[in-house]
Amino acid sequence: MAKVSPARGMRDHLPAALRRRRYVFSLVEEVFQLFGYEPLETPALERIEVLQGKYGAETEKLGFKILKRGAGAETGQCDMGLRYDLTVPLARFIASHPELAMPFRRYQIAPVWRAERPQRGRYREFYQCDVDSIGSASLSADAECVVVADLALKALGFDDYDVVINHRQLLRAIADAAGVADREHELLIAIDKLDKIGREGVSAELESRGFPAEAVSSLWDVLGSAESDETAEDAMARLEQILPEPGPKAIAELRQLLVHVDALGGDLESVRFDPVLARGADYYTGPVFEIQLRGGGMGSLGGGGRYDGLIGLLGGRDLPAVGVSLGIERILVLMEEREMFPELPGVAEVYVAAIADEAINHALHVAGLFRSAGVPTVASDSALRVKKVFKHAERVGAKFVVMIGTDEVASAEVSVKRLSDGKQWRLPFTDAVQVVLED
Repeated sequence: MAKVSPARGMRDHLPAALRRRRYVFSLVEEVFQLFGYEPLETPALERIEVLQGKYGAETEKLGFKILKRGAGAETGQCDMGLRYDLTVPLARFIASHPELAMPFRRYQIAPVWRAERPQRGRYREFYQCDVDSIGSASLSADAECVVVADLALKALGFDDYDVVINHRQLLRAIADAAGVADREHELLIAIDKLDKIGREGVSAELESRGFPAEAVSSLWDVLGSAESDETAEDAMARLEQILPEPGPKAIAELRQLLVHVDALGGDLESVRFDPVLARGADYYTGPVFEIQLRGGGMGSLGGGGRYDGLIGLLGGRDLPAVGVSLGIERILVLMEEREMFPELPGVAEVYVAAIADEAINHALHVAGLFRSAGVPTVASDSALRVKKVFKHAERVGAKFVVMIGTDEVASAEVSVKRLSDGKQWRLPFTDAVQVVLED
């Protein structure tokens, strides 16, 4: 017998969980729209050549590929894949629409798929909430991404996180200073794990990859002591002095980004510089940012950065681009654990129940009156005992129970009960509708 549970790393979303999810989406969407981003949708499937060569070899191992139809499937040929994120599909969309006026600002809230090992807050199918600005090379666009992410998290009720910033060109200069400019990508893969495995772990990984001991030592010399209490500005000033270009230019851009964050009304107390923040994807070219909980305990709550070369790589105009994505699944897990959700009742406001067989059609009629007045209503399709009426009403989240029995049929009335305080009425059909509308 076939298993009926979802595939590993996939989930069914029950109504109560889906209400919480949609509540989060609605608050995030309000922030996105506040900054003038417009919605966009792209397909779940992309051609395999669009997806490959954009994320890096390590990351692309996690992509879901789709076999060709027909004879191609027998030989294991793939021509499509499920989207890994929303950024590459956006870049493909921009490349295929040269008529779009720039800058183009969009948001998208949609599922993506990765063949990762499922764990707390990490699934194989999950939603991303992205905003992106295409066609603007100004660092104010980068700063706006930082502020949008910050405000979205504040709207959800979070206050214990940092938006950590860095610059990919600064990392390039660090690789050059360590004498491994030709192996920058491998270096980034290793130091991106610094918060998980520490300096000793990163050193061990670099040595296992064949990095010379002097290069590893030079890396830590450049980054400074792990126990150092230097401020972010002190770290920037020191790196500006000791790094070759493009390091000083990258530092200058980060300073300008912070000026823009302040001008946009962003919370500079929530922004922190970290010279080893890399972000995983290969397509980043400039400032990068990641949202991290203070005290750790979970991976990032979001991140993004500038990816100026990606659209040109897909055959479109060589356009500047920057974006940020919220890790909505981890956000939902934390909000659930911290009991941050308000009471979110079900869709139905009224439950109409027949408590006698001859009242069933009357109950259906009364339910129709409520719906005609715009009141979401559920009606029983069979006669119920009174105890079961209230269980059903609770299950659908109704605020009012309307009961119709033999006496109500004879008098063309209904019994109405408001569940919040137990108040009851006996009213003609149309008056019952008015009582609910006025509540």
